[in-house]
Amino acid sequence: MAESGEVILRTPTNVKGREKPAGLAGRMMPTEKAEEILIALWLIVLFAFLLLRWEMVYLTLPILWLLFIAVFFFKPSLNVEIERIIPHNRFLEGTEVEIQLRIKSRERIPSLKLVENIPEGLELVEGSKEYVISLKKGEERILRYRVRVKRGIHEFNWVGLSYRDPFGFFKVDKKIELYTEIVGVPIIEDVPTPYSTRGTKITVGPLPSPRVGEGVEFHAIREYQPGDPLKIINWKATARTGRIMANEYESERKVDVVFIVDSSYTGELVFDYLVRAAASLMLDALNNGTSFGLLLAEEVPLWVRIDYGKRHFFKCVDFLSTAKPDKNNLIAYQVEHLIKSRFPARAQLLYFSPLLAEESREALKTMARYGYNVVVISPNPYTALEPKSREEELALKLLSLQRKAMLRKMAAYGIIIDWDVRKPLKSAIAEVISL
Repeated sequence: MAESGEVILRTPTNVKGREKPAGLAGRMMPTEKAEEILIALWLIVLFAFLLLRWEMVYLTLPILWLLFIAVFFFKPSLNVEIERIIPHNRFLEGTEVEIQLRIKSRERIPSLKLVENIPEGLELVEGSKEYVISLKKGEERILRYRVRVKRGIHEFNWVGLSYRDPFGFFKVDKKIELYTEIVGVPIIEDVPTPYSTRGTKITVGPLPSPRVGEGVEFHAIREYQPGDPLKIINWKATARTGRIMANEYESERKVDVVFIVDSSYTGELVFDYLVRAAASLMLDALNNGTSFGLLLAEEVPLWVRIDYGKRHFFKCVDFLSTAKPDKNNLIAYQVEHLIKSRFPARAQLLYFSPLLAEESREALKTMARYGYNVVVISPNPYTALEPKSREEELALKLLSLQRKAMLRKMAAYGIIIDWDVRKPLKSAIAEVISL
């Protein structure tokens, strides 16, 4: 799906730096070597005074002459222009990116050490984050290195400059503010549509969904809901059941889909797989013209309202890119609250969870209790582990058997797709859903 990833990439990012004010930063300061020499000079003068051997003072003259030369002939102000050049600001996770630092000096700098502020989420695969170069006045250099992008937002904040005179007496350290941002988006696969196409969205499209109204095909009988027109009441069914019943009709309309990502820390091992699966099925929904919303069930839940189109897709993918597992033990409460206040009636729910925690399983029961059709994409965390001994292999087999027993119980509340993460997601979907 390289083509899908390329859509996410944006215009080239070139950022120029400016000096960061930081107290004594940028001033010439003595090094430890200079401090030791100054102490030695002071001791020589002291001994000359105590011993009345004034000829000893002449021993200090060569050193003082070197200090004079270092201060007045090798004193750059580090007046440079720095620019960080990155082809784009969005990349698929795992992509190797070449980053360039263009540095132009407005003065002669015999020896300049440059330190790049590489974020922790970027893996250096080629080159170095530290360079020592010599620059003439007006000279321009381009330094290159390559990094491998991980999912998330990665921020470059500064470039460090450091100068030492040839004698090692004085130093000048300076940080140049140079903010750049790289977003690592999840890998997107080509996957089939694993859910039922029945919903309530009125947007015209190829997927059928039940809708109450005139001039459409009869679908089913359901209980009357507040707000339904009186003319759709089925009086015969009402008399037979003792409850007010209404006719439900079907038209060729889009389905509403809600993506629910379980961000509890118990699924940390397979959390990246959860995010990739959600992004892949979002792309499938986008290609189908289906409207969708997103719930990131973190400690502070994030709800993205239902919408459609590329702009909405990119916004959801950006949120998925920054998602991290945390200690959220309230996913069932969050889901129930949003069902009551935000989820459309009879929407299709896609739940991404390894179902390891009781709270995660309770959330699935809550969705089913409110009558929603649920498809669960459940990465098997034990398939992401490589046993290192016979004992570990037996332990993983036992845990896998316990998981299968748990999933059989959970199958009463939705369609469970048990995903062996060593295989493509589309294979796991095809094993469960008749395509």
